Amino acid sequence: MIYIAWMDEHTDQTRKPRADAVRNRERVLEAAKAVFNAGGPEASLEAVAKRAGVGIGTLYRHFPTREDLFEAVYRREVEQLSELAEQLKNASDPVDALRRWLRSGVEFVATKKGMVAALALAVQSGSELHAFSFERLTKAIGSLLDRAAAAGAMRADVSPEDLLRAFFGMCYMHDQPGWQSSVLRMLDVFVDGLRVQPAMKAKVRASAKPAKPAAKRKR
Repeated sequence: MIYIAWMDEHTDQTRKPRADAVRNRERVLEAAKAVFNAGGPEASLEAVAKRAGVGIGTLYRHFPTREDLFEAVYRREVEQLSELAEQLKNASDPVDALRRWLRSGVEFVATKKGMVAALALAVQSGSELHAFSFERLTKAIGSLLDRAAAAGAMRADVSPEDLLRAFFGMCYMHDQPGWQSSVLRMLDVFVDGLRVQPAMKAKVRASAKPAKPAAKRKR
């Protein structure tokens, strides 16, 4: 009986990571986001471990390769953007909700850029990770775009894929230090350009009204 109880306890321990191990992993991921988002020559695995308050050995225990760390941070960022879209679906201003999501997306791209540069990684556009992120991000931005269009506040002829590609295009056409502020300014102009203008609103309302039956001619 003692042996069986020990085996059950041992199996449970091997199945579930210890709480401190889970905390350390989250601290490393959060530190990696901060370090790589800032970028620069100081961005390194050693800097990540130091910011997380763990040894470099602990970092490598959780993420044996640079690719492992990149994928974990990347997936975590995508999940957080998906969760943010869910939260913003209840915002009172649907256009502002979309704007806030896009601004958070700039941080996501900044972190990705910093990781690719610091870890000397080659990210394949046709990889499973790329497909995963594009699908999740398209769904997230699509929910906000649809809500804004349904409210009559934004053009309805722009697809989520078009908007996402335009967003990434703005982010990757800038590589100089401080590029984020330039992109954020461009995003404001871009989102405002997608708004339905008063004249267009009147045209949309008029087209939505049922046509009046033609008057019968008197004989």
